Amino acid sequence: MLWKKDTDVAAWVTRFTVGEDYRWDTKLLPYDVDGTRGHARGLARIGILTGDELTAIEQALDDIRRLAVDGELVVRLEDEDCHTVLEGELVKRLGDTGKRIHTGRSRNDQVLTALRLYIKDRVREVASGAADLALSLCDLGDRHARSIMPGYTHLQRAMPTTAGLWAMGYAELLVSDLAALKSGFDQIDTSPLGSAAGYGVPYLDLPRAFTAEAMGFSTIQTHVTAVQLSRGKLELHVVHAFVQLAATLNRMASDLVLYNTAEFAFVKLPAAFCTGSSIMPQKQNPDVLELIRASYHRIIAEMQVLLTLPANMPSGYHRDLQLTKEATMRSEAVTADALDAMRQLLPGVEFDVDAMRRATSSELFATAAALEKVAAGMPFRDAYREAAKEVSQLRDIDLDRALDAYRTAGFPGRLATEAVRTQINQFTSWVAG
Repeated sequence: MLWKKDTDVAAWVTRFTVGEDYRWDTKLLPYDVDGTRGHARGLARIGILTGDELTAIEQALDDIRRLAVDGELVVRLEDEDCHTVLEGELVKRLGDTGKRIHTGRSRNDQVLTALRLYIKDRVREVASGAADLALSLCDLGDRHARSIMPGYTHLQRAMPTTAGLWAMGYAELLVSDLAALKSGFDQIDTSPLGSAAGYGVPYLDLPRAFTAEAMGFSTIQTHVTAVQLSRGKLELHVVHAFVQLAATLNRMASDLVLYNTAEFAFVKLPAAFCTGSSIMPQKQNPDVLELIRASYHRIIAEMQVLLTLPANMPSGYHRDLQLTKEATMRSEAVTADALDAMRQLLPGVEFDVDAMRRATSSELFATAAALEKVAAGMPFRDAYREAAKEVSQLRDIDLDRALDAYRTAGFPGRLATEAVRTQINQFTSWVAG
């Protein structure tokens, strides 16, 4: 351990204080390399490293990053964290030059730098997946623009809708989720490097704006005390965006689970995304969708750590804050898995157009009957009462012509898929980086 002095530390203390961090730090190791590269360039800029030393460090970092990405270099429990592994590798390769790399920084700003670089990458990947899912829903909307089905309120048949409109509701909701992800990204896109343990460093005029730009951050946290005060808080913006996305997936999964039941039979799920029963030979269970639905609650649980852990905590660094890293990274992992599952499952979902038409019973058109009277000049409340009396007389509805009664974009049979595609594509340049 880099901080170890002359006293022995009981093994259980190491296990307790490190926890699962070494596993998460293995994921952070390539990003710790990226942060260290930016820091090294800053040190060279102020004369702490020579040009030759910087070249040697960058070459070593290239090799270390490759080993980390390929899984050949990992963080072990006894290493404590990725920073120990990285500095150890630099010292092993470069001797005294490697020992210079920690000048002007602390593990406090080092871990936050690596974490924010990691989050920025992962948020973009999640956003890319969300955009792809939204576009797939637009395609589904086009295919089923006039595939009529019942719409429900209180789980009771209410008014007609279409499978295409079902899809487009979720596509448009994902546009909102993309905006939330972009907002979270913007919050985290600020460099903490140079704050050290939270109070800066004497004598060294660290080129913080230079290193921030070198690492791809758009700005810096100028007053170094803001860095530890924002720990968990800035991550919360991102995790809240994950929660918003997971909420969309949750309700979408719930719909598909319901529509797949024998009682509804509106959709058939791809067999590869279902499992069987250990006792009932006939069963095909929508396990993937149920776990997508459940993922929302797991992410909320991690968000609670970020909401509550820093509360009532005095300013400055406290070891409690270590737990915000795992909460953030676990939230991203669960979100990415749930999103990937839905993206893979959705193309295999088959809507049973005939079953949906059979379920679109005549009483669903009572509102249309009332509004037809309104169009002829009757006040709505009078039309409402007359239509209520005539519900039992509604029969032989021409379902195809019924959709023609809708005149406004975004209504059944009047989808605006291209408008939503345009909204999705507005995020393309940001997602691409």
